[in-house]
Amino acid sequence: MPSIDDFTRPKEYISPIDDYFGKIVRQWADKEVIPYRQRYDEDWQEHRLIEPAFDKLMGELGLQRVLFPEDLGGWGLGHSHYTASASFRLMEEVARADSGIAVAFGVTFWPLIMICNEPHLNRRLCEEFAPLFCNTNKAVFAANAMTEPQGGADIENMEIIKGSTIETTAVLDGDDWIINGHKLWPTNSGGVCSLFGVVCTTRPGSKDLNDFAFIFVPADRPGVTQGNSYQKAGMAADKNSDVWFDHVRVPKYYRACGPGDDYKYFKEVISFGNLGSIAFVCGAMMNVFEILQNFCNSNLYRGLPVKEHDAVAAVLADLVKDIEIIRIIGYQYARMLDRPELYGPRWSDEIVAKGRAYKYFACDRAVEDLGRVMNLMESGGSDRARDLEKHWRDIKIVQLWMGGKQLCQMETARWFFDCKTL
Repeated sequence: MPSIDDFTRPKEYISPIDDYFGKIVRQWADKEVIPYRQRYDEDWQEHRLIEPAFDKLMGELGLQRVLFPEDLGGWGLGHSHYTASASFRLMEEVARADSGIAVAFGVTFWPLIMICNEPHLNRRLCEEFAPLFCNTNKAVFAANAMTEPQGGADIENMEIIKGSTIETTAVLDGDDWIINGHKLWPTNSGGVCSLFGVVCTTRPGSKDLNDFAFIFVPADRPGVTQGNSYQKAGMAADKNSDVWFDHVRVPKYYRACGPGDDYKYFKEVISFGNLGSIAFVCGAMMNVFEILQNFCNSNLYRGLPVKEHDAVAAVLADLVKDIEIIRIIGYQYARMLDRPELYGPRWSDEIVAKGRAYKYFACDRAVEDLGRVMNLMESGGSDRARDLEKHWRDIKIVQLWMGGKQLCQMETARWFFDCKTL
């Protein structure tokens, strides 16, 4: 019988290390996560059960090192021609087991993209931070501190807002930045983060792109406070909280790329966020397929397996159709990010807009499909022992972040229809 490995993965896009990555993570998922994930919701504060799985994946298997240059102990994926496609496979496999772990894992690379990826590799900061991630067998987390109380994810509406609503400030004092502000919802906050990438402004209210700043802040700096974790509908392995920066002092060279370039390359971070979101959805849906396959083979209606009835087969076919399309879209977008000489820079308005469109298409289809699958499984759909309702809760969260569907629609329409005010 066909398995999740029979869904299309465009072979011409596959990196040489794709199958190697996939097999490692699949083994980890089946052994370290899937047998325990039903208990994760109760572990959202302490992570006593979740932490060993992170340590194995990120520390012992070494996957938190993948972006850093090889001579610094990393795997060099930041300058690979397969950065995005390999990342998609990694995050897809992790999300099949638990999308909360996939988010925490994937977001660790989000700020590191600003300094590890070509053509804007910041060698000095790579040397500064590589030992934190590469010289340990324990999981180490990074976080992007973006969202703020007054405007939510409006900071990401970059073409219109241009950083003018950012209230977290960075002021130069000699050779140091002094940072003040309040962020909320960063993945990997709640006490687990070791390194923040902080979105700041050097001049509040300014739309000058040179005033948009992305500055690294180690979490143990005086003046950094991480609040208690929020309890969410799902994704217990993804910790979120408030973060306060109170006269936090960091060296001037902790700014990732510099005036103008911080803004430009931060849009590349958004592109990779769109890619990761598609991968999280795709991985969760593959596991939904596995769960549903077992249900349809073991449950009978009128003496036949439920899959043999037309109405059920229609739901199954729609699920398969959407998984096929979402996965192909995901790998195509990854290839677009990996081949800027063909598709344009990863930070271009076009690439960002297309990623937004793919992201909200994938989320919309998955949320609708999960509702129909839960209806099909009746009371079994809400049974925590079957894990289906876990994916239902988690996928809805993917739909909500990065400005939700609304910002995805705005940026898509803005580029394709040249909208001026959205």
